[in-house]
Amino acid sequence: MQEGQTTLVDNRKVVQEFCELLECSKQLFNGLRDLPQYGQRQWQPYFARTFETYTKLWKFQQENRLILDRDYNLKRWQIGEIASKIGQLYYHYYLRTSETNYLNEAYQFYSAIRSRNYYKNVSKEDSSDLLLKRHRYYARFIVVCLLLNYKQDVHDLVSDFSKQVQENKRILKETEETEWDQVVLEIKEFLDSEPVQILNADTFQRCDVTLRMSSSSLPTLEKGVQTRVSLGDAIIVGNSPSQMKFSELTVDMFRMVQVLERSPCVTADPVQRSQRANPSQESADRLMKRDNPHKYLLYRPTFFQLYTFLATAVKELPPANALLLYLSAHGSNRNNNNNSECTEDGGYELGGVITNDRKEDDTSVRKQSTLKNMHCIHPADLYPFTRKPMLIIVDSDNANAFSHLPNLFGQPVVCLMAPDQLPHSTKEHFSRGRLLTSFLYSPLMAFMLTCGIDQTSDRLYETCSQVVEKALQEAQRSYLRSRTIDHSFLQFFGDEFIRLILLRFAFCYCTLRLHRAYKDSRFYPKSHPALPEEDFVGNPAMNKAIIDMADVLGVRGLFLDCNPA
Repeated sequence: MQEGQTTLVDNRKVVQEFCELLECSKQLFNGLRDLPQYGQRQWQPYFARTFETYTKLWKFQQENRLILDRDYNLKRWQIGEIASKIGQLYYHYYLRTSETNYLNEAYQFYSAIRSRNYYKNVSKEDSSDLLLKRHRYYARFIVVCLLLNYKQDVHDLVSDFSKQVQENKRILKETEETEWDQVVLEIKEFLDSEPVQILNADTFQRCDVTLRMSSSSLPTLEKGVQTRVSLGDAIIVGNSPSQMKFSELTVDMFRMVQVLERSPCVTADPVQRSQRANPSQESADRLMKRDNPHKYLLYRPTFFQLYTFLATAVKELPPANALLLYLSAHGSNRNNNNNSECTEDGGYELGGVITNDRKEDDTSVRKQSTLKNMHCIHPADLYPFTRKPMLIIVDSDNANAFSHLPNLFGQPVVCLMAPDQLPHSTKEHFSRGRLLTSFLYSPLMAFMLTCGIDQTSDRLYETCSQVVEKALQEAQRSYLRSRTIDHSFLQFFGDEFIRLILLRFAFCYCTLRLHRAYKDSRFYPKSHPALPEEDFVGNPAMNKAIIDMADVLGVRGLFLDCNPA
């Protein structure tokens, strides 16, 4: 009898400890929302404590599952909720550090939730709160799979998710039904946004291609090129209302994320391991030596939000590190005042790009006609941040406004700008993503789109990939051997991510100069400082690679017969 009472007391202690751990973990997790999204130093101690608490909670419920099942009535969805929170922690750690291996960790936890059916019987509970938990889990899992390029998983998840949303509408409020219908629609549209479909030549099934940085992405750098500047931080801004998006990630933003990351390594299932890698144990030195540049993803930020992120990023940049600012947004109205003269250092006359379309309600109609958009980023807004090395990419219909950025502080500053316009015959090809970003993301797919090709075989894709590699090699030679190129380009050349972007930009520039449909200077991308035409457009080997690829694709007639003048 005494032994039975002792066991009962021990079991109660187990339940009590579990409840305390569960409550503590929830409070810590909710506290993460109050941490600022900018800055690299403030969040880590709190995150470490949260992660350690959830790790302890997960192990505790594994070791005491029988007792918790019997005495606490632990339900499977509650176990799934703990696993989901750990998956979210790994995902948010990826967002904070840009280390793609943490995406794998998040994937493993989310995958385990699905394979073990932790949320299977949620519908029987007849609870809208539990249904929303499951819906949010699916949405987060899909985002992780998209970022990992696990397209088959995404298609399977979307099919299940769509079915569940339809079957459980009776439990949700009408506004919630509409919201989740819209989420499903956004996911399906996002899946259809890939520039070109690659099909297996034998089975005609869709093939997934990896477009992150790999050993084959870049030509070998010649000896003697010094690494002067490394890419430290990147701020990726998206505001294209007509562009497809999912989870505050537009198509262009998603593509730039891929450009700025190396392919992740595959890891073992963290749910099965008794000792998992704990990201909270990362040292400060390790964070400074990360494989990928840290990224801030800003969807439709206000001017003041973007300025805060810019100031914080520049302040925290280590020596000899550069900031990349990527802007994918529509342009502001130009100043039509004929009496105003545009000077090279006048950073407001030509407008800029609008990062947020929010309307201000406290101004009269008369005043609105004279005021400029509050959330428009003008070139002069960026001047203070050029105290550090900076690469600016502007993919907008008013990118040309940034073509006269002055070098005020002697630091390397390069701006890559999209064409002002696109030929009418090719506009529809880039309705699912802007032209310049498409070339930076996948020069081969973008090349195909300019030729009206939206589907090809894996064999032809591989053949053309080899031609693109040759073209990038020639672009690299043009950068390194030019005697008139601005030194800012070469100071960035030691960083692999920036070098890849510069090479793909040169490929885009030369391709469009040779393309018959792009026969107006408004259709060409620009850079500041400008690339020397004679070294790039006048490079016979570069032009030959482009023409060779047109021959392989059967679109030779779309390109000029000789070097453009």
